[in-house]
Amino acid sequence: MKKILIINGPNLNLLGKREPDIYGNRSFIDYLKTVEQQFPDVQLHYFQSNHEGELIDKIHELGFTIDGIVINAGAYTHTSIALADALSAVTAPAVEVHISNVHARESYRHHSYLSAKCKGVIVGLGLMGYELAIRYLLSQQ
Repeated sequence: MKKILIINGPNLNLLGKREPDIYGNRSFIDYLKTVEQQFPDVQLHYFQSNHEGELIDKIHELGFTIDGIVINAGAYTHTSIALADALSAVTAPAVEVHISNVHARESYRHHSYLSAKCKGVIVGLGLMGYELAIRYLLSQQ
């Protein structure tokens, strides 16, 4: 069975409540149930934290034993060299996902430290971006 780690960074625990005009009305936990049904033969590990070090620790913990990482690092995307280094340090390929189109938002959201360490980036397609990232990672196995 393939194993995929889904990592969400700061404030993504508030999906469904936080700025619904940007992020929608659905919680990630509710959405995850749909994804699990779409990929019954994939073991999905989900982790969310508002703390950078915890995100790094999870990448280190699973990044050598899983088949891929889907990461939405939230605001850490634009600030964390340490997360980029963590993705570089492990063997699992990663896909960066953003629910909103970060390029249509504030200029400080236009740069990602993670993109160069990922196989690809999916932006602005809502929660569907996670499904697309999983499909891509599975297609590469």
